[in-house]
Amino acid sequence: MFDAIVIGSGFGGAITACRMAEAGMSVLVLERGRRWNKNTFPRQPADPWWWSHEEPERQNGWIDLRVFKHSFFNNMSVAQGAGVGGGSLIYANISCEAPESAFASGWPAAITHAALKPHYDRVADVMDVRPLPAGQATDRFTLVKDAAAAAGFGDRFTPLPLAVNFDPDWTYAKDFERGEAASIVKPNKHGAEQGTCVHLGTCDIGCKVNARNTLDLNYLFIAETRHHADIRPLHLVDRIEPRAGGYDVHFDRLENNTRVPGVESGRIVVVAAGSLASTELLLRNRDVHHTLPLLSAALGRNWSSNGDFLTPTLYPGREINPSRGPTITASIDFEDGSVGNERFWVQDGGFPNLLLSYLDKKADDPSTGFKERTLLQAFRRLAAIADPAKHVMPWFAQGIDAGNGTLSLTPDGRLQMTWDPAESAGVIEAIIAMHKRLAARTGGMPLVPPTWTLFRDLVTPHPLGGCGMGDTAATGVVDARGEAFGHPGLYVADGAIVPRAIGVNPSRTIAALAEHIASDITAH
Repeated sequence: MFDAIVIGSGFGGAITACRMAEAGMSVLVLERGRRWNKNTFPRQPADPWWWSHEEPERQNGWIDLRVFKHSFFNNMSVAQGAGVGGGSLIYANISCEAPESAFASGWPAAITHAALKPHYDRVADVMDVRPLPAGQATDRFTLVKDAAAAAGFGDRFTPLPLAVNFDPDWTYAKDFERGEAASIVKPNKHGAEQGTCVHLGTCDIGCKVNARNTLDLNYLFIAETRHHADIRPLHLVDRIEPRAGGYDVHFDRLENNTRVPGVESGRIVVVAAGSLASTELLLRNRDVHHTLPLLSAALGRNWSSNGDFLTPTLYPGREINPSRGPTITASIDFEDGSVGNERFWVQDGGFPNLLLSYLDKKADDPSTGFKERTLLQAFRRLAAIADPAKHVMPWFAQGIDAGNGTLSLTPDGRLQMTWDPAESAGVIEAIIAMHKRLAARTGGMPLVPPTWTLFRDLVTPHPLGGCGMGDTAATGVVDARGEAFGHPGLYVADGAIVPRAIGVNPSRTIAALAEHIASDITAH
């Protein structure tokens, strides 16, 4: 029997696994996805891009895109990473603290910004967080700064903290054309080999020089190489069953296009498979397998998309070069609610060049859904005005949405979501209005996605909630220590426990909560 079994290896699973292993506990990490490296990242259309919930033994690729359809309108799509390192494989490197206002309501009394501050700091140290170095400003970074000043918000502009390994001496003038050859490769402070950032623009699909400080190069590396944690990729967990002294964890090993059943036992189990997968797993164990019958009735409630929204904007007279540099680098902060009483922040966005050819093909593909083709063809028409590889700015934002989504299982056991966009329309429209204002001040032509204007559909890479923290089982699934009400020794440590939108990139808050939970586990 292991001291602890961790299900998932993203920001919650990697950190709890690392800290428990450091404390001398025997730790098993079960990760549904593969181990990826710079030689296996998908690049071509035929590469393993997609994770399939229907046939994960056959399709276990880079990204898990789940589309929750209600009707022709009000649909929600959620993008997640699949692999050792979880969401750190596909996120945009932003590692920021949530503002104090994000903890003003909805949390257990013990969870405050002040209580998490030491953990925020510890995460920043392990992940070696820093802003874009002076002299490495991207064209997008400069545009955000110019737009903030032109719109009267210069004091709200801020460079963002990035979990990226930079060479402070690298510059566009002397090094960009050298490409990968300009990257300096050496062990990071934990001993994992990394290169330095050379602004390749492929953050979200894997960095070919390993400049991103993903979890497999820090927390998981420490856990596995120094403290002998057992990390097993391609292990898909289905059932958690109480047993004497702990829990049995049943899984399928995905191998040679087949599923091979297995089981391991742990004194403690930490569920850290992400907002959707952790909630789905616990729903299945409560309502289908009936192995965890005491889980709270709050399970599945208060799901949030964290107010994510993106407005592509064309700049015919200005080079933006969205395929150069880290994906996101700067923000304009409206988290104080001073604009329309809505709380949000605006960021730049980027995308890799190869995405353009892929989207162009999808626009002509009859199998692409009507709404998706509508969006892609509209983008293509505007792209005819200006080269999107140089002249497009994906204005991005996150905000405090209503957090009114509910996750449940269909009669045949599939995860479903109910979500009403009406209660979140205020923050989305405030974001759109700000995107338009910033574009107007800087010569941009915004294309508000018709998927929102016509269909009220949204997409998020930052799902939160479903197993929210609470002071009692009436208000939450887990307590302030991350332990499930009704099932001692069963913990949840990922975005699922965040009980409300926080309006900023959530990775460091999830990580800080994991540090907090791990410190409590290892103290007992």
